[in-house]
Amino acid sequence: METHGVLGDSMVAMNIDTWLIYLLAAIGLSLSPGPNGLLALTHGVLHGQRKTLFTIFGGTLGFVAIIALSMFGIGALLQTSLVWLTALKWFGGAYLVWLGIQVWRSPPVGVQLTGGPAEPVRSGWSLFRQGALSAATNPKGILFFAAFLPQFIDPHRSLLLQFLIMAGTFALVEAITELLIAGMAARISPWLRRVGKRFNQVCGGIFVAIGLALPLRG
Repeated sequence: METHGVLGDSMVAMNIDTWLIYLLAAIGLSLSPGPNGLLALTHGVLHGQRKTLFTIFGGTLGFVAIIALSMFGIGALLQTSLVWLTALKWFGGAYLVWLGIQVWRSPPVGVQLTGGPAEPVRSGWSLFRQGALSAATNPKGILFFAAFLPQFIDPHRSLLLQFLIMAGTFALVEAITELLIAGMAARISPWLRRVGKRFNQVCGGIFVAIGLALPLRG
């Protein structure tokens, strides 16, 4: 009977209609353009769909960390502390600029098939770290979740269980979305071989632009 009670509490941690609305919002957020989707696309081309799983898992973990920080109060601290918010904006922006420069300087896609210098072999940990940092250092993501999640939180129910449901839902949606993006990148790789260096420059330029815009926007 006691086990049944615990299970019952888990099942009612979030109303089904509230969860469905949250699910739709999570899908919309994952499909909107952002640094992690672009990173999955770039890594899908440069390293293949299987190895891009490390990038995707890293990004998903980064988003789960942001959701945890937002739900347990850090997001509110950032909104009220100008010093912390400014520091995080500059740190996140600097990282994205650095990441954009790395993508810009990458050899053209498919160059290893033509006998030219190959793209350096990247470890799974390196790709995982890039995905995680790209998500976790985006202050707009932290502030968005700090404002977004409270709309779905019921203060009369377990915050931990609600976190597990919402973080798990978003992680699954984000992982599937980025996996589809990486798979699409693999299918369009023949076209990308013809415009490889320009593609890298466009993706790298977008990262740099996002990184420069983050600290300058309110």
